[in-house]
Amino acid sequence: MFRNRRQAGKLLARKLKEFKRKKDVIVVGITRGGVVVAGEISSFLKLPLDIIVIKKIGAPQNPELAIGAIGPNGVVFWDEGLIRRLNIGEEYKNHLKEIKNLERAELEHFLRRGKSIGKLRTSKSINVKNKKIILVDDGVATGATVLCAVKFFRKEKSKEVILAIPVIAKDTSLSIKKYFDTVVTLQIEGELYAIGQFYREFPQVENREVIQLINGKSE
Repeated sequence: MFRNRRQAGKLLARKLKEFKRKKDVIVVGITRGGVVVAGEISSFLKLPLDIIVIKKIGAPQNPELAIGAIGPNGVVFWDEGLIRRLNIGEEYKNHLKEIKNLERAELEHFLRRGKSIGKLRTSKSINVKNKKIILVDDGVATGATVLCAVKFFRKEKSKEVILAIPVIAKDTSLSIKKYFDTVVTLQIEGELYAIGQFYREFPQVENREVIQLINGKSE
C-alpha cells in the first residue's frame, strides 16, 4: 500500500532513472490524480511535465463502469467487447461521446489557460511529435483511459509511449501491454475494485493543484 500519490511517484521514478535528463522525453500525467504522480517523476528525472485530459464514457445505469473514453482532438477509445455484452446502441454512444467531449474540452481549457497538446498546441505548450512519452496515472483498473491516451499519442506520431503506473489489475496488464512500448508498474493485483484501496491517503485532486504542478509550483 502506498502512503499517497506523491510517494508512489517517487518510487516509480526510481524505476525510470534511465530517462533522466533525456532531451526527447516528456512526462505526461492523466488528470487529475495522475498529474500528482507524474509531478514527482518529472521532478526526479528533470524532465518536462505536461497533462492529458481524458474523460471516461460510462455505461447506462452504471457511470463508473467505463465503456470507453475520449481524449484531445476527438480521439475515442471504445471497449467493443463490453459494449456488445451490455447491448449498448450507437445512439447512446454518440450522445455520451458528445457530452463528455464538451466536459473534457472545458476542463482542459481551464487547466491549461489557453495551452494545448498535440496539433492544437500553442508556443507555450509541449510538442509530442517524435518524443518519448512517459504516460502516468495513479492506477489502472479497466484500462479505458490509458488506452485512449496511447491512441492519441500514436496519432500524434510520438516516438515511444511508456506507461508508468503504481498499480494495475492483472487481467488489464496482460491485455493492454501490447499497446505500449513499455509498461512500468510497482504492483500487479489480481483483484482491483478501486484505485484508492491501495493508498492510505487518496484525496480528490483539485484543479488548483493540477495548475500549480504544470506551472512548476507545488504547495
